[in-house]
Amino acid sequence: MIASPRVNLREFSPADVDALLAIYGDPMVVEHMSFEPRTREQVRATIDNLMTLAQAEPRLEYSLAGTEPGGELVAFARLAIDVGHPLQNSGQIGFALRADRWGQGLGAAVVALLLRLAFDELGLYRVWGARSPANEPSARVMSKLRMVEEGRIRGHIRVRDGWRDSIVHSILAPEWTSRLG
Repeated sequence: MIASPRVNLREFSPADVDALLAIYGDPMVVEHMSFEPRTREQVRATIDNLMTLAQAEPRLEYSLAGTEPGGELVAFARLAIDVGHPLQNSGQIGFALRADRWGQGLGAAVVALLLRLAFDELGLYRVWGARSPANEPSARVMSKLRMVEEGRIRGHIRVRDGWRDSIVHSILAPEWTSRLG
């Protein structure tokens, strides 16, 4: 588990189905994602898959449950290690919050823990995230953590009504270190 005063990140368990359904089943939450709201069975299958991926060696994906200090699951947090060139040493983050927790600073707390995992625990050099051009709250979260807006990937994600561009933000290890210093 990775903890902060506002939120903790832990592995998913089968008991998290309903709590994750409150995130992935909500049309408002998935509006800027590449999928429609998920059913309970789809969420159960997602959690089963995440639990399998967590056992992989080497581990290339960290999909974690974001919980408040009392244990209530309120966020989905993901760090995927980029594969390809052996010296790439980077990862992509993604996050989603339960709609009733929007605007409370939890998104920034979740992303800060993902960055801590990436840089301080896994030793990555670069972390990036891609967002919908219309997702301004996500832009604010990444900017708050000094992730630099790099630009637009055209036609990046297939969504319900066609192809969508993505805006990429990134941060490098020296920027994270100096931010904490």
